[in-house]
Amino acid sequence: MDALLYSIISTTIVSLISLVGIVTVLMNEKTFKKILLVLVAFAAGALLGGAFFHLLPEALEISFSLDIFVLVIVGFCIFFILEKVLYWRHCHDKECEVHVFTYLILVGDSIHNFIDGLVIVSAFIINSAVGIATTIAVISHEIPQELGDFSILVYGGFGKRKALIFNFLSALLAVLGALVGYFVFSYVDNFSLYLLPVAAGGFIYIASSDLVPELHKETGKKRSLVSFAFFLIGIAFMYLTRVLTA
Repeated sequence: MDALLYSIISTTIVSLISLVGIVTVLMNEKTFKKILLVLVAFAAGALLGGAFFHLLPEALEISFSLDIFVLVIVGFCIFFILEKVLYWRHCHDKECEVHVFTYLILVGDSIHNFIDGLVIVSAFIINSAVGIATTIAVISHEIPQELGDFSILVYGGFGKRKALIFNFLSALLAVLGALVGYFVFSYVDNFSLYLLPVAAGGFIYIASSDLVPELHKETGKKRSLVSFAFFLIGIAFMYLTRVLTA
């Protein structure tokens, strides 16, 4: 029951991050873009670190098998298909080429948030340290994603209040995912063995296919170096959380 409580608290915090878009009202466009680049870089590193230092090691401790790596590829492909079919682009700039499909973005994000809830509860079922590390990885990704999503919704015709409300409702699917996941895990033995590597594949996909390409759009030498530094900081941060909680 502690795993369920911690998962609900964690997913509620993750959901509240969707309201981060309100801070953009107080920023000018130049400041917003500068901060966003740093957040995207950190998120990319943290997602990769979360996959390789937390999710995969935990799955391999349960079962050291080639099937684990097959499931990583499966997870990668699942996220690839979702992006293709639903035009799911976690854009971090209002110039996203699919900003017209605002409702499809909300659908895609809702699915993603539900999966986040499943991932978080599966991690807490293993132990609290893995749960906390996984939550940090999700949060690091959610901040730039939600800032980007808010901007896209506003650009696509939503008023700022409507964009915040719809973004928050979509984010609440993480809590539902945690609740559903907890009871599914109670009836399916070693379900986390399957979900953890799939989630790792998803984390790797988001970082490599979505976030890193955003960093490559910055061609200035100084800002590129700064973004790479925060990318490394994100990786190091997740490594330290693994070492300190081992």
